[in-house]
Amino acid sequence: MRIGVETFTVHKRFPLTISRGTTSQTTNIWVRVEQQDTEGWGEASPFSLQPSLNVSKEPFPKSTKQSTEVLLEALELVAPMLEAFCPWERQKIERVLAEVDVPSAVWAAIDMALHDWLGKRVGMPLWRLWGLNRRRIVPTSATVGINSPEGARQRVRDWRPWTGGDVLKIKLGSPEGLDADREMLLAVRDEAPEAQLSVDANGGWSLDEAVKMCDWLASQGVRHVEQPLPAGQEADLPMLYDRSPLPIFVDESCFTSRDIPKLADRVHGINIKLMKSGGLSEAMRMVHTAKACGLQVMFGCYSDSTLANTAASQLSPLADYLDLDSHLNLVDDPFTGATIQKGRLIPNELPGLGVEYHASHP
Repeated sequence: MRIGVETFTVHKRFPLTISRGTTSQTTNIWVRVEQQDTEGWGEASPFSLQPSLNVSKEPFPKSTKQSTEVLLEALELVAPMLEAFCPWERQKIERVLAEVDVPSAVWAAIDMALHDWLGKRVGMPLWRLWGLNRRRIVPTSATVGINSPEGARQRVRDWRPWTGGDVLKIKLGSPEGLDADREMLLAVRDEAPEAQLSVDANGGWSLDEAVKMCDWLASQGVRHVEQPLPAGQEADLPMLYDRSPLPIFVDESCFTSRDIPKLADRVHGINIKLMKSGGLSEAMRMVHTAKACGLQVMFGCYSDSTLANTAASQLSPLADYLDLDSHLNLVDDPFTGATIQKGRLIPNELPGLGVEYHASHP
């Protein structure tokens, strides 16, 4: 099979600020796998996380920044090793990717492309090939980054034309402290009194702060809190689990299915991201592992385009919560695929991922 690699830069309509910083644009990677006149597509988007429970050491540690340059380097190394295989041979391909220990975003792009190729060869969208029911897809949240109270109000207004603003994820963990977090949350609640709210602190709180905030957020009708403690502090999660009136989800603390059993006694749910997990194959394993451990499942994203978020949408009937909104915040996304319908990101009937490319797009 032939593997093509191409970068594309996307710009955010509204820069996103979380506890670790602000992003306004990213350069992502479009991976294409071609054989027998069929081409499968995948995407690798850069991201940076703190160490998790499942940290690989060499040569591409998952605890380091998976920059565009790192991802391209890994693709340049592994692509020639994969050309001897057919896209059907996913088990053999996975073995090569594991031996090279490629970054998870590279693995995700290749895995996505292989699934897309398969769906196109058999002429079926992946959700149908897997026997999933699109009617079970829940509304996706729209993310409101760390901001001033008035800035947060404006972001809620900005999101309404795109998702309706009925489900919102509020980024807290402000460097300015808990008072700033509370003021921002109250502004969002006042602007959207009927919206369903969740909170993501991106590891921005200490244990004492998390206990205080979970108590207060429960009084504000928040549904759950995501990654309240920094990755690496999983030993403190049982204390928060026992004291929090709100369900606790983890993101940065959970990369793959191997991490889930270690977390099952101290959280209520996990956030699965294709770039972090390594693609659709591992995401499916994570769903089943989490459900077997009695945990809920959320699908999330980084600065992913429609390509990666449409891939995630193929599995979304299995999710309890969805946060697949990054592509809606892009002004120059070159792809089309899954569409928002009554707040839900719905994959289409086209084979494979159901993604199309528009070369004339800026």
